[in-house]
Formats: sequence, structure tokens, C-alpha cells
Amino acid sequence: MAASTAEPGAPGKCVAVMQPYFFPYAGYFRLLHMADHFVILDCVQFPRRGRVHRTQVTGPGGAVEWLTLPLAKQPRDVLIRDLVFAPGSRALFDARLGRHTWLAEARGEAAERIRAHLYGPLGSVVAYLEAGLRLVADLLGLDPVFCRSSTLGLSPSLRSQERIIAAVKAVAGTRYLNAPGGRDLYGPERFVEAGLTLSFLAPYRGPHTCLLPALLTQPLPAIRADILESSRLEPPV
Repeated sequence: MAASTAEPGAPGKCVAVMQPYFFPYAGYFRLLHMADHFVILDCVQFPRRGRVHRTQVTGPGGAVEWLTLPLAKQPRDVLIRDLVFAPGSRALFDARLGRHTWLAEARGEAAERIRAHLYGPLGSVVAYLEAGLRLVADLLGLDPVFCRSSTLGLSPSLRSQERIIAAVKAVAGTRYLNAPGGRDLYGPERFVEAGLTLSFLAPYRGPHTCLLPALLTQPLPAIRADILESSRLEPPV
């Protein structure tokens, strides 16, 4: 069984591979803290009920709701890298953003940079998502190497853990770090056969499940401290 850790500074190159989420919860960014190389998994089917195109925020009435990117209707099997914005997406998204007073009223460099991104050009969807991840990483002082899986020359025939193994090897990784929900998807024995070790983050129990409003209204050092302090691994299987 794989029993290595993915602690920062451990021997070998740690790689995380994850779909690009739109301003994900703080626990997502533990991957960016602990990994040396972060692969944006954009060569897989778009999960319509997932978080690639939406984020949880505090709504005008105080309840948690979804803030959703205005995507064009596309085939069910569309890949993340091929997503496109809907016609008139800028006006649609501006209307959705305009409902949230915390976005308009926040002050400071972080607020200005986040607003500039949110209200910026809506060109490539995956580029917009990547830019958002890079922005948050920069604000929080996280600096892994980024790349997209679609640039790695992976065979389209690869599925599930075989695709992940190929992505890790393509960037010369030796250790793979996965989010908490992947235990049923990946087997440590197969990673050992491939010359890799496999680790999982422990579930995130911190307060920043609605990260976007927090970035505009709360001290960034406190958010960073929460991410670092919650960056713990599950015991190996």
C-alpha cells in the first residue's frame, strides 16, 4: 500500500490534478498549498451538477446560493476545455453579480483585483477559470506550477486513474495528492505499480465554504492560515 505523505518539502515531486472550479471553497486550495505542480484537469467531460461553472455565495437575504457562470448550451459530453460562454454572457453575468452588495462595497487591493477579474472579458471559459484560480493563489501566497491537462498530450483513450497516472508522469511527478472524495476512484496498488505514491487530503472542516465573499470581506492572512492549518492527510489505507 502507498504510505507516503504529500507534506510540503517531502522527497519527490508532489502533483495534484483537479478540475478547474469557479472560486471553490477554501479546502480546494489546500491542493495548491501542498502540491509542487497543479494540473488543471480540463480534458474530461464537463460535470453539469458540479462546481466548474458555479460557486456558493451569500445571497441578498443571507442564505447561501449559487453564483453561476452563463454558459452556452452544448452537447452533454462536452469537455471542460471546449466550454463556451453564452451569447450576451457579459450582461447576464453582470446582472447576477449586481445582486450582491458585498461585492460592490468591498474595498482594498484584493477586492479591486477580484472585481476586475469578475467583470473582465469573458473569452475562453477554461482560461477564465484558470485565471480565477491563479488570482486566488496569488492573493493567498500559494505558488505551485500550473498547467492544463489538455497540453500534456494524454491519450484520449485513458480513463479514470489511468489518465491521472499519465498526467502525473507527464510532469515528472512521483507523488499524487488527491482531494478527500477520491478514495473510491483510485487504488494505491495501481499507483505503486506505476512507481507513484498516493495520498488523500482529510475532509475540510473550516469556515470558508463560501470563499468568494470571504476574500472580499475577511483578512487574507486568516484565510491563508485556515488553509494551511487544515492541510492534513488521511491515514494511508
